[in-house]
Amino acid sequence: MKIRFQLDADLNPRIRQGVLLREPSIDFRPAGGTIPDAMPDPEVLRLAADDGRVLVSRDAHTMIEHFFAFVASNESPGVLIVPSTRSIGAAIEGVLFVWQNWTPDDLRNQAKWLPFRSRG
Repeated sequence: MKIRFQLDADLNPRIRQGVLLREPSIDFRPAGGTIPDAMPDPEVLRLAADDGRVLVSRDAHTMIEHFFAFVASNESPGVLIVPSTRSIGAAIEGVLFVWQNWTPDDLRNQAKWLPFRSRG
């Protein structure tokens, strides 16, 4: 089974677009049409968890705090944090690396930083 992703509204949608250009079979739901503007973090986490999706977010501050409160009483597919300093290309590479090398169990009830993946 492969990881399914949910893009958070705070992340550049070009990351998702780039991932899908490279690997169209990845199940990576956009934020638009799914996560309304200003939806509170706990509700975003619930939405992703209810659909079995790892939330991909750049919110390293409040999202992580809300995530640990969420998993204290709920199951979660996990959260993948993309550092705000990461370029779009590096974020695309990192998401592809996670999808190719990690299993859903590697992220279950975990908040992890997107691994750095350089070319070459």
